[in-house]
Amino acid sequence: MSKMEVKTSLLDNMIGVGDMVLLEPLAEESFLENLKKRFDHNEIYTYIGSVVISMNPYRSLPIYSPEKVEEYRNRNFYELSPHIFALADEAYRSLRDQDKDQCILITGESGAGKTEASKLVMSYVAAVCGKGAEVNQVKEQLLQSNPVLEAFGNAKTMRNDNSSRFGKYMDIEFDFKGDPLGGVISNYLLEKSRVVKQPRGERNFHIFYQLLSGAPDDMLKKLNLERDFSKYNYLSLDSATVNGVDDAANFRTVRNAMQIVGFMDDETQSVLEVVSAVLKLGNIEFKPESRVNGLDESRVKDKNELKEICELIGIEQAVLERAFSFRTVEAKQEKVSTTLNVAQAYYARDALAKNLYSRLFSWLVNRINESIKAQTKTRKKVMGVLDIYGFEIFEDNSFEQFIINYCNEKLQQIFIELTLREEQEEYIREGIEWTHIDYFNNAIICDLIENNTNGILAMLDEECLRPGTVSDETFLEKLNQICAGHEHFESRMSKNSKFLNDHTLPHNCFRIQHYAGKVLYRVEGFVDKNNDLLYRDLSQAMWKASHSLVKSLFPDGNPTKINLKRPPTAGFQFKASVATLMKNLLTKNPNYIRCIKPNDKKATHIFTDSLVCHQVRYLGLMENVRVRRAGYAFRQTYEPCLERYKMLCKQTWPHWRGPAREGVEVLLKDLQIPREEYSYGRSKIFIRNPRTLFHLEDQRKQRLQDLATLIQKIYRGWKCRTRFLLMKRSQVTVAAWYRRYAQQKKYQRIKSSAIVVQSYIRGWKSRKILRELKYQKRCTEAVTTIAAYWHGTQARRELKRLKEEARRKHAVAVIWAYWLGLKVRRDYRKFFRANAGKKIYEFTIQRIMQKYFLELKNKMPSMSPIDKTWPARPYLFLEATHTELRRIFHLWRCKKYRDQFTEQKKAIYDEKLEASEMFKDKKALYPSSVGQPFQGDYLEISKNPKYQKLSTLVEEKIILADIVNKINRANGKGAPRIFLLTKNSFLLADQKSGQIKSSVPLSDLTSASMSAQTDGFFAVRVKEGTPAAAKGDFLLSSDRLIEIVTKLYRTCLSSTKEKINIEISDEFLVQFKQDKVCVKFVQGSPKNGSVAACKRKNNRLLEVAVPSP
Repeated sequence: MSKMEVKTSLLDNMIGVGDMVLLEPLAEESFLENLKKRFDHNEIYTYIGSVVISMNPYRSLPIYSPEKVEEYRNRNFYELSPHIFALADEAYRSLRDQDKDQCILITGESGAGKTEASKLVMSYVAAVCGKGAEVNQVKEQLLQSNPVLEAFGNAKTMRNDNSSRFGKYMDIEFDFKGDPLGGVISNYLLEKSRVVKQPRGERNFHIFYQLLSGAPDDMLKKLNLERDFSKYNYLSLDSATVNGVDDAANFRTVRNAMQIVGFMDDETQSVLEVVSAVLKLGNIEFKPESRVNGLDESRVKDKNELKEICELIGIEQAVLERAFSFRTVEAKQEKVSTTLNVAQAYYARDALAKNLYSRLFSWLVNRINESIKAQTKTRKKVMGVLDIYGFEIFEDNSFEQFIINYCNEKLQQIFIELTLREEQEEYIREGIEWTHIDYFNNAIICDLIENNTNGILAMLDEECLRPGTVSDETFLEKLNQICAGHEHFESRMSKNSKFLNDHTLPHNCFRIQHYAGKVLYRVEGFVDKNNDLLYRDLSQAMWKASHSLVKSLFPDGNPTKINLKRPPTAGFQFKASVATLMKNLLTKNPNYIRCIKPNDKKATHIFTDSLVCHQVRYLGLMENVRVRRAGYAFRQTYEPCLERYKMLCKQTWPHWRGPAREGVEVLLKDLQIPREEYSYGRSKIFIRNPRTLFHLEDQRKQRLQDLATLIQKIYRGWKCRTRFLLMKRSQVTVAAWYRRYAQQKKYQRIKSSAIVVQSYIRGWKSRKILRELKYQKRCTEAVTTIAAYWHGTQARRELKRLKEEARRKHAVAVIWAYWLGLKVRRDYRKFFRANAGKKIYEFTIQRIMQKYFLELKNKMPSMSPIDKTWPARPYLFLEATHTELRRIFHLWRCKKYRDQFTEQKKAIYDEKLEASEMFKDKKALYPSSVGQPFQGDYLEISKNPKYQKLSTLVEEKIILADIVNKINRANGKGAPRIFLLTKNSFLLADQKSGQIKSSVPLSDLTSASMSAQTDGFFAVRVKEGTPAAAKGDFLLSSDRLIEIVTKLYRTCLSSTKEKINIEISDEFLVQFKQDKVCVKFVQGSPKNGSVAACKRKNNRLLEVAVPSP
């Protein structure tokens, strides 16, 4: 940082207290008041040491721009005002520079903004890490995995329009430079019960509504779906649409994100087919039937829905219908089949829907992991981002809330442990004595839930697995027997007598005192939800499906791998997942974001004290502040501390020349702060009480005011002195200029007087000299005049004599010239009379030709070779010349026109000329092709990603690529094929898959046949005896027949030096394998209007109906 750069701090322009560790006095009321004050001023982030508290503003704030990213980039954590970017930058720099694996733990209840916080962290890391094509692709895939998981794992709830109904942990892997290489996503406890039932005012998962709103009509038709939400029992109607949410646009976003992440088109289609099947499962209804033996059984009411589901997933209808009506139990090599009544059938249907969707979601996570995983095997740095559900206390709490709260107990335990460990490591690193800190250890609550022998989860598993009658009531009885003495367990039916008369505790409930408060759990549904049973008949039915994705989701349905062991319970699986997560988090450096929602109305500028207080308690924020303040409340490195407070001591102001620590020691000693209030570390100063820090801040503010006053005083004095000196310099300058002006005026007067006197004296002397000169001049002029007159007389006499002599000589010369002229005319008169006519003729002809060429120059026609105009012939004798000039001009004009052509254009005209010679006046389709340029590669095989596989198979240069119809002999219908023409062969490939169906060398071709009418049908014949002749000739149809046949003819001639025959006839034979078929063209009215249609008349005749011209 340069000396001119302004250094900021967390304490500058602080609204409330930016770091709760510095809050005075520390109480729950002051804590909430500080949060409210900052929230009212749009300060949604607050620190507790290195922990970030994030308040959901329920609106967009201009604090996440690229400029903000640059502002927080490579800055100290406490250097700027609290922000989530500061935590993300601190974690990223620790990972990049110190080679420490990081994890960012984001917790809070639904609607608090956890998902948005995780997106902001990932977007900041993506913005500050390296650039490059591969790096940008990895970053884009990591970011685009969010819309996919949100569509399948998020739903609208009463508290949040985009609530995550699963826990997500993402490990982002970096190389040694800090560039992202890939990532791994883990998901926890998807709320699959939402698939079949949603509370009032809430929705099912987003993907169902997005599919019905945004899918094109043809896709919905293929999936047997309708857009009307009311057609599906699994979709709640009271909250089907959400204000501000465009499900159709979100569906397009999800499909685009799946493509970016790496899903193939067929994989995306398979996923949507499974989603459609889940949606339609809810429409299956059952009716009761009584058997002869008196047992009740069920049957499907409307089998149309069942049929559509079976078509979607490729399963026999009878197999699935039986799986809904019967249950097979296997024990000791014996199978017992029992019927299901209506209630059991509905249970089986819902269990299948939940399992199908849950397994699809797990498959999606694994598929995304395959795409975003790091490709290198080198050691990688890891940053984990945990976005998981917060502590939940509802009016009706069930099994889901129980295990969610268990997960939060574990996170709180690891949070306290890691926070204390971080504090202890910093104290040891700085050489400060560590003192023991008393805090509430929630390990006793975790043990109550997860103990392997008498924990609640262990007893629930034992109850689910034991033989005999098992119910929620028997489970509660077991809890009352074993956990009655536990201080954090409460039940009205337990042995503890103090709860017998507690009417707030119903008989079918138990209560656990969590670290965040007491939670009442209704025991109803615990056993069923923990069992999470899917009848083996249903899993085996799903395994028999021809749908590859559905079959892969149910490996347990494979009859060859039947496992009679009971599958692990939901509680056991979640406990193992949490244990793995905790083990993973303990290996990384933690960073915490605690999300809080200010109100339940999802409205801006509303702060509900009771709701925020509830969240502050169950997030353990006050406990966190107390842990941080148990030792030293504030710590800062010596350099910024000295820079901030150096103005408080004369010895350190304005510059301290020694080490920063010595400067801080001098500063604190001069301020007389008690020694027990601070301690010196190796690189930081530790301040025990926030009051000491605020005292320093107050003194700094006062000192800054004094310094401002001093600066103002000095500035005003400098300004007045400067103005006085300016005025003084101005007065001296004005006086100097005036004196100069006065002296100049005086000098001018004296000078003018002297000049006047001098002029009078000089005038008198000049006049005297002038009189003398005039007298001398008159005497001189008189002599000169007399001499001039004499010389003139003498000159005139001599001139007269010379003129007379010249006149005599001229007269003699004139007479002699006339004589000579007369003599010559007499001698040559006879010659002139003989040649006069010829000379006149030649002169006349010359003038006519000159006039002709000048007029021709002005009337010259245009330079277009097709311009037929030419000026009229003026004279008959110029007929041959006129015609020759016209011919020469036309040849010259054509040469100029040809010189403008490129080689490519010449080749095109050569092809056009070749087509003209072959088809002009022979094929009725030819005139329509004249104005169309021959492009050749219409499909752009090498550039189009759709044909990438086909491009790799064809090694030669492609001369022509187009879609043609290959005519089937059996019915005369056409199948679309890709027609490829290369230098040595022509190929036919499947349009959809790109698979090459036929490849024929050009040397094996003999001829091409077509009609003389406007149709596009043509036949390509193959030499007999060649390998290509096994399949017979090819009967094709194309609107570009002229171009295809022309290029085929020219390429064969160029490659084989042999011409193929072009036959134009309205009736010709085509060899199909062993038989010959006649193709006959007749004029008529085809069924499809103006397009020629082919129809099979018999085994030996195909008739093509061509529209009449």
